[in-house]
Amino acid sequence: MQTLADIEREAMKLPDRDRACLASRLLDSLPAVLSDDDDGLAEAIRRGAEMDQNPGAAMTMEEVRQAVKR
Repeated sequence: MQTLADIEREAMKLPDRDRACLASRLLDSLPAVLSDDDDGLAEAIRRGAEMDQNPGAAMTMEEVRQAVKR
């Protein structure tokens, strides 16, 4: 059986977009009550849903870094 550390290590090997999709799916799996008092979590869930609808709109970390440099 894999531990959480094993799963995290494997997940970190995924490309940026795949990790973002995985993170979105994990957040979506949390009970809705967690987002009621946490605006940050609610925003992450909203953005995750947007990525699920249009994965091509996601940015890689390299694209984010380049945008921040501008």
